[in-house]
Amino acid sequence: MAVSVMIVASLAIVGLSEARGESPEQDQDVAPLLAGFPRGTPFFLIFPDGDLRFLILRSAISLHFFKRILEWTNEHEFHGGHLSHLLLSTVSLIYLQHLSQGLPEPPVDLLYRGIALFLIGIIGNLYHHILLSKLRKEVEGEYKISKGGLFGWVICPHYLFKVIDFVGISFISQSVYSCTWSPATFFYLLWRSNATRRWYTSKFKDFPGDVKAFIPFIF
Repeated sequence: MAVSVMIVASLAIVGLSEARGESPEQDQDVAPLLAGFPRGTPFFLIFPDGDLRFLILRSAISLHFFKRILEWTNEHEFHGGHLSHLLLSTVSLIYLQHLSQGLPEPPVDLLYRGIALFLIGIIGNLYHHILLSKLRKEVEGEYKISKGGLFGWVICPHYLFKVIDFVGISFISQSVYSCTWSPATFFYLLWRSNATRRWYTSKFKDFPGDVKAFIPFIF
């Protein structure tokens, strides 16, 4: 429980800082470290024993980090602070899931629903990152309003799908820690997307007013 409170509080502080325009500078040194860590030590090799739920959880987290590596190697910009939080939270999730081995299964099994949500989230997130990557190559050195996919409805659809990804991981894990992880990530990305939308509206006078920040038609 203490670890859950720490992660939620840290994500809330980072999210509030970005919402106020105090976004931390990108850490150029942490990215290679975090990219090399899962590449050399896949998460599914940590605590190789365990049941099916634990195996799927470690595989999902490994796939999530492998996608982040691909994004980073394609010159996608990441904040070192956010990556540090992500690494800490995922390692904590795996360790706490390891400690829960042998405990009774939850009365309602959300494992397969979690797998479905995880796949929807990670595919949707990757698709919109590809759109962003293509846009950056087309207008190198300039800022343009993103188009395609769900960009016509929200300014940060990749954040929306990331939350779906994390909710899927939480359903796979079904632990107290994972249940606090998803809401913390939701509010963190909610603040980030709101700050991003404010930036776009200040920079582009023709920015569509009906394009929301994070949730289509709502926010």
